[in-house]
Amino acid sequence: MRGELGLDGNVSLQAELKQEEGASWQPLRLDCTQAAQPVAREWRCERGEFGTAGVHVPFSLTVKQAVAQDQHYQLALSLNDASFNNQAGTQAAEKLNADLSLDVRKQAGGWQWQASVHWRDGELYWQPWYFAEGGHRLVANGHYAGDELAVDAADVTLAKVGKTALRARWRAGSLQDLSLDADRLELSELYSLLLQPLLADSALNKLDIAGQASVKFELRDGEPVSALLALKDVDMEDKESRFALYKLNSHIPWSYDEPHVVQLAYAGGHFLKIPLGEASVLAEVNRYSLTMSQLYLPILDGALSLTDVSATHAAGNWHWHLRANLVPVSMPALSQALGWPRMEGKVAAAIPMVTYSRGQLTANGDMLFQMFNGSIAVRNLGMQTPLEAASRLHADLELRRLDLGDITRTFSFGAIEGKLDGDVRNLELSNWQPVSFDARLYSSPGSYRKKISQRAVENITALGGAGAAAAIQRSVLRFFSEFNYKQIGWNCQLRNDVCQMSGVEYTPQGYVIVKGSGIPAITVMGYNHNVGWSDLLTRLKRVTEGNASPVIQ
Repeated sequence: MRGELGLDGNVSLQAELKQEEGASWQPLRLDCTQAAQPVAREWRCERGEFGTAGVHVPFSLTVKQAVAQDQHYQLALSLNDASFNNQAGTQAAEKLNADLSLDVRKQAGGWQWQASVHWRDGELYWQPWYFAEGGHRLVANGHYAGDELAVDAADVTLAKVGKTALRARWRAGSLQDLSLDADRLELSELYSLLLQPLLADSALNKLDIAGQASVKFELRDGEPVSALLALKDVDMEDKESRFALYKLNSHIPWSYDEPHVVQLAYAGGHFLKIPLGEASVLAEVNRYSLTMSQLYLPILDGALSLTDVSATHAAGNWHWHLRANLVPVSMPALSQALGWPRMEGKVAAAIPMVTYSRGQLTANGDMLFQMFNGSIAVRNLGMQTPLEAASRLHADLELRRLDLGDITRTFSFGAIEGKLDGDVRNLELSNWQPVSFDARLYSSPGSYRKKISQRAVENITALGGAGAAAAIQRSVLRFFSEFNYKQIGWNCQLRNDVCQMSGVEYTPQGYVIVKGSGIPAITVMGYNHNVGWSDLLTRLKRVTEGNASPVIQ
């Protein structure tokens, strides 16, 4: 390095610096013009400038000794349109203007200090947080001795968010004690400023939120001892319409030494577009565990009843379990809420013990649903990271004696009378989209009326795309609107967005989807064994909307 002190009081320092062995040398420069000592025990740099690679910091600085015989110093620093950025792109600032003052006094055993920071304006990015404007303040006092730094009292003001009072103590660079008290913080600004960057990989990363939150937290000797979260009239809605809660209020205390009662209530909301009614929650939290005997959540004209709810936090992970029953919900209301075609009847479900541990959700038993006058069982259900965007689900489904008349009327597919069984093995969803499965749909065993309309035949044929055909007697087609069948069957093995299809049986030309029986009878053939899954869904949508015009042979 090289330094110059001019007779006019100007100071100039040039140096080269490298932070580690093998790194390149970086130039560093510090200039201070009009530096003078106008009064005793005072040094002033009215126009200073510090610069190195990616850093440009204009400043003014005053340092003075308050009393000659006393070790009492005062420092005032102002940054003027400062800018910096690092090579990794994880820290940057632009047009940063701020004022800092520091007052330190030597006392027996250490130093007493007071400090204030006023960030007037400018942009700052410090991964993962981005501050687009200033207006933030910090006022604090404390002491320093040996390897201990203490903040006896501090007030932090975040513009448009609110104020926080805190105390803290560090020893050998490690945080030992912390007391934080924030009252009536504005959640809308707090979420976008501080919380959202921390939730980037969770289901809470895209929220519209409003309301107020109060937070208290205390840490002693490096361990948390108490906390409180109170929410007042909070409205939160996921921007992707996955969930919402309105007029959410809570009083959630926590203590390491004694149990507390948790209270939470909301006026309404929705989950996956299913409306949620008004509900309140009472639970007991005891150290790192939470228990709840029963929770009743109104949903449309039914409810979700949860029992044996228990959760605990151990080894850095959450573990919980519960049982659930879905009190019958009206299918017309549910299908309207989900944007589905109108379905009749009610849906009910019994959900066995569900557990969650280390990001993995599993159902210990079968989930049973009653719908379309039949039953649907979900077995071997498991989910990985269910609360994150890249969630994965795997399960096996068993469909038994579903009423084909109800199904085809619901989805405007053309009338089919009969009963349907099905098995879907090794179902895997990624972000709620099918990735792979082995599906088999077939006529239920037993004696019942088996009829299929001409329109349904046309639609089944249309799903096969070019090359699909129906083997049908032309003379019969003119006189009958419906036909007898003996068996319906359709299989799909989905891999890499391709559905490998088959039916009731194979023929030299293809496979049989609908096998006729009696008079009048019809047999529907399929000829394309491999069809793109996305194409198949597009055709199904077109068919149910009544836009398909297949050729019947």
